[in-house]
Amino acid sequence: MPASSLPAHQVGCPCCGLSLFIPTLTPGESALCPRCHQHLVRIEIHPLDTPTAYAIASLIIMTIVYTQLYMSIDLFGIHVELTIPYMVATLAQQDYSLLAEIMFFLTFGSPVLFLLLCLYVFTGLRYQQVLPGMLYATRTLVLLRHWIMVDVFYIATLVSYIKISGMAQIHFGLAFWFMMVLGILLIRTSQGVPEHWIFYQIQHLTGNDPTLQKHNTDTINCHYCLFEQPNTQNVCDVCGSYLSRRKPLSLSISMAFLLAAIIFYIPANLLPMMITRSPGTNLASTILDGIEYMWNDGDVLIAIVIFSASMAIPVLKILSMLVLLYSAAYRPLMSARKLTVLYRITESIGRWSMIDIFVVIILMSAFSTPLAHVTPGSATIYFCAVVIFTMISALSFDPRLIWDEIKQHPSHHKSSNKRHSS
Repeated sequence: MPASSLPAHQVGCPCCGLSLFIPTLTPGESALCPRCHQHLVRIEIHPLDTPTAYAIASLIIMTIVYTQLYMSIDLFGIHVELTIPYMVATLAQQDYSLLAEIMFFLTFGSPVLFLLLCLYVFTGLRYQQVLPGMLYATRTLVLLRHWIMVDVFYIATLVSYIKISGMAQIHFGLAFWFMMVLGILLIRTSQGVPEHWIFYQIQHLTGNDPTLQKHNTDTINCHYCLFEQPNTQNVCDVCGSYLSRRKPLSLSISMAFLLAAIIFYIPANLLPMMITRSPGTNLASTILDGIEYMWNDGDVLIAIVIFSASMAIPVLKILSMLVLLYSAAYRPLMSARKLTVLYRITESIGRWSMIDIFVVIILMSAFSTPLAHVTPGSATIYFCAVVIFTMISALSFDPRLIWDEIKQHPSHHKSSNKRHSS
């Protein structure tokens, strides 16, 4: 059997908890859960070469994106050249260090760390060496995938361009075009990192084969690597993570962060998001003020994008999480499959709310002249907290609890199906 294949074995679905048997998978094949259609594992046709090549290409492109001109703006006879480091430095110099750190991490720190860890892990696999901290590196790079927002920043740039093109001349630099390429490469690199297969390969290098292990006692499926482990263990022998039948305190942690997001969302909408200063004027605008201004000014597309990112997505995500938490704790409000789909959508869209924050940062960097000066308002910190808290709330939620609740109360599931089919 080729070294890159994955032998047949038993796994547990991390989304619905179903214990199922996966047949032998060879490069180019994948496995899905038959009950909830959760993606379990996909092996690339060239499982070692593909992620490595994309990671190296991403790092090369990143050097261009973060060293070359991103965009230049000519406003009132003043020429401003923007680079990504310049935007971060501008935030820090004007005492917006927290915003600077958030932007640095989401657009540079997380992707660089993800790519370096990816190369570290796949280098060990390629040369058949178990490198120090290889299991921890794999768990970390899987977690970092949720916090890479290069593509979000790129879309925010397009929104900013439409917003200011009527009052200034804008020229995109080399970094702008390569950022689009970088976003695509990062997505493709992330797709080429099948953690279930990686954990198997690492154990295979140590002489252990988790697919051959037979446990006489009651077993538990690890949520991170999906392999079966004895129920008596506290730590997974395959990936090194802590074992639990379900995520510990999942509902409590998820609800705590969701309530924090709800509380922070109030000042995020009431306080000014952006302050515009020019000779004789000092305009502080909230999120709704900005949307209304752009709509009345004829920038309907921008108004819709900002409304979706700043108001629709956060509200819908909060409502969706409330539905999921109630369904997992008390009574399912719809079928388990529909709730699972709702969870996947909720988990994936939350980061796009950062568009509004990135737009403010770009405008601040562009308009830093005596004739026009833009600064972030106090709402930006609250809104960042809302985005981060809702993301943590979704990531902390264990969707298997929905299926557990329906299994314990099948009458609720039947009545829910009847209600939705009528």
